[in-house]
Amino acid sequence: MSAAFLPVLALLCYLVAAVIVSQRLYHADGPRLKLLFSVAIAGVVMHMLGLSQSLFTAEGQNFSLLNVSSLVCWLITAAFTVTALRTPILLLLPIVYGFAAMVQLAVILLPDAVQIQHFEHSPWLLTHIMVAFIAYVILIMATLYSFQVSLISQRLKQRTPLPSGTVLPPLMQAEQLLFRLILLGTVLLGITVFSGAVFGQDWFARHNIHKNVLSTLGFIVFGVLLAGHRLAGWRGRIANGLTMTGSLLLTLAYFGSRFVREVLL
Repeated sequence: MSAAFLPVLALLCYLVAAVIVSQRLYHADGPRLKLLFSVAIAGVVMHMLGLSQSLFTAEGQNFSLLNVSSLVCWLITAAFTVTALRTPILLLLPIVYGFAAMVQLAVILLPDAVQIQHFEHSPWLLTHIMVAFIAYVILIMATLYSFQVSLISQRLKQRTPLPSGTVLPPLMQAEQLLFRLILLGTVLLGITVFSGAVFGQDWFARHNIHKNVLSTLGFIVFGVLLAGHRLAGWRGRIANGLTMTGSLLLTLAYFGSRFVREVLL
């Protein structure tokens, strides 16, 4: 199958999945789960196949901004799809699949730059980058999940029940999962920050300092949130604000400087 056609198929699958879950989100019987996950998994597979052909070339690994964005999007979409099989997060799926469709549209329409890497010559660097990606994906998942926690808390305070078809976990269970995600993502982020500072040869190089400073600030923000939750019981708006702040810092760190270099310049 042509590599150019795979993003089109992935785009269509993500759009259909978003429509399926949105149309019956508040239906008494809920969305058609078998149809939803069949289409969503097909989209994830097509996304993976197209990405692999674009990412791995004969010259090396093409880690351009567009490919990296698509890789992170694929990890988030696949993680949410798998998680939704066991955890009630259907309210977040239209956002996830809608964003994935937008990324696939960008892959189709935008010209892709070339940033060839040779990670086979540097296994440590590859491990470092993959752990950083996984940390970012987990913390972005936590950020999205915090919106669902906020919705549950708001409905409980207002004593306004959601429509009968909406399945949400209990507030305490949702908050436990949220802070477990934040803890796991923060630990992995800390590993990448400290290992990069100790073992990285160009940690203080001009082209890396922007990314490293913002990553460190993001790690500090999530660390403060975890400490505040543990010692002072922080939750609600404080937790949501710090979670979004940390995720914004990481997004700027991972994509900000590359966007300026590859797109604006």
